[in-house]
Amino acid sequence: MDGPVERARAAVLGRLWSALRREPLDFVVGVRVAGGTAELTLRDGRVLRGPAPAPFGPHPPGLAVTLTGPATTDRAIAADHAAGADRTGAPDRTTGPNRLDGPNRSDRTDASGGGAVLDDPAALVRELPVAGRERFAEELGDSVANLALAYAEAPPPPTLGALAAMPAADAAVLGEQLVVAGHPLHPGCRTRLGMSAAEVRAYAPEHRPVVPVRWWAVPAGRWWSPAGLPPLLPVHPWQEAHVLGRYGGLLSPTDRVTAARPLMSLRTVAADGRTHLKLAVDVQMTSAVRRVSAAAVHNGPLLSGLVAGLAPAGFGVLAEDAGGAVCVGGEPVPALAVLRRAAPVGPAGSVVLPLAALSADGAPGRPPLAVQAARAAYGGDPVAFLRALLRVLLPPLAALLRAGVALEAHGQNTLVVLAAGRPVGLRYRDFGGVRVSAARLAAAGVAAPPLRGAVPCDDPAVLRTTVAAAAGVVVGELVAVLGRAGAEPGRCWAAVGGELAAAFAGADRAALLAAPVPVKATTAMRLAGDPLAERWAAMPYGWEGP
Repeated sequence: MDGPVERARAAVLGRLWSALRREPLDFVVGVRVAGGTAELTLRDGRVLRGPAPAPFGPHPPGLAVTLTGPATTDRAIAADHAAGADRTGAPDRTTGPNRLDGPNRSDRTDASGGGAVLDDPAALVRELPVAGRERFAEELGDSVANLALAYAEAPPPPTLGALAAMPAADAAVLGEQLVVAGHPLHPGCRTRLGMSAAEVRAYAPEHRPVVPVRWWAVPAGRWWSPAGLPPLLPVHPWQEAHVLGRYGGLLSPTDRVTAARPLMSLRTVAADGRTHLKLAVDVQMTSAVRRVSAAAVHNGPLLSGLVAGLAPAGFGVLAEDAGGAVCVGGEPVPALAVLRRAAPVGPAGSVVLPLAALSADGAPGRPPLAVQAARAAYGGDPVAFLRALLRVLLPPLAALLRAGVALEAHGQNTLVVLAAGRPVGLRYRDFGGVRVSAARLAAAGVAAPPLRGAVPCDDPAVLRTTVAAAAGVVVGELVAVLGRAGAEPGRCWAAVGGELAAAFAGADRAALLAAPVPVKATTAMRLAGDPLAERWAAMPYGWEGP
């Protein structure tokens, strides 16, 4: 059966299975791939077997892995399982009306009697000999539930031609909402711990709702805004219902309510055709609870000006011109904060899309937008489209890296401007993952602004990793999607290598071409004692399979 539940389980399980093969996990002590089958030996002696995992799918319904061998005797793991350690306290999403897929399960046996057949990612995680498994299993159960809901109810995507014919503001929002399945490698691609199914329907972009955002008056002595926003805080309705009451009537409601539409991140909303609002929502989405830090409020306007001043023609910055936060005890509260950002605008007749939207699933019989663009502008040659996109994407990243700014250009925060299917420009937003080298800026004759947090960084390896990791995922997913549409992967990767060599120079070029692509090891991170500490996996360019 290929229903929404089966599709969601397979999509999340495929991401998890690929990560178990690829990422640095100390409980996986052996990996063997032969004849299209992967075999992973766990540290307790048991063995997982399944199809050799490709990093970007496809993961068809019916995907399962087989677990053989004796049950673990690790007392620490058994104690963790019994105590339910690391649970987040989120609503139960395993049964009842909040779910489509019923309880997590591990209830099939291989017909040959050779072990348990696991088709549910949460069930697989609960078998892993690692202490963080209960927390991660809960996250993946939630991811499956929300993705199944999206597959069951999300409206079909428009064509590229239909987007181009819409009013620009509507097309820009709808383009954000096409990415139904979320992050292409993270098994928690649709984790939203703390939201009920009704709240997901009401606020998640794939359901295309209108979200009423009320503005709250803040006492002047309680408001902090380095760029001078007036003391009015727009509050997401989920935050209003679940968090605002903790602050004891500190804020006063106004009659101002903005009919906003959620963008890819859910918590950033389009207030109108000119303004986006990045709101705090105390919900774990993928890996992190989504608040707005004081560093982000401080850095946003400074980084907007810095990047805009260094960027080449055709590269537009969606400026964060101001932000603000409520203060308690003299300190800004990340749960009561906002950033104001410019909405993307392209030339007349163009479409502005997040890079991730190019690879998003199409409707039955309707290919992804990248394939549609190749047909519209390049005679159906997907490699020509890929090369054109890389020529728009890579030179600005290289120029900014040379000058001292390493952009985290991933599929959500980097947008491409398409004119009749042709990439003609980029737009960049959200500076949380940016790294800035004062030394490189000084060499370029630019003074580094007074940035806070992890943004300042002079380590060239970190700067290069920031650029390569995000762009590598975007390019890898796009190559996989174009390959399923008939493109020869070898031609695609040859184009990638050629454009990398042309865009970057000197030590940056040598390092990027010599090293494997760094990819954030999201599964290893979620299973670690500190699930937010960065860990990395590596994939060589051209990596198409196990």
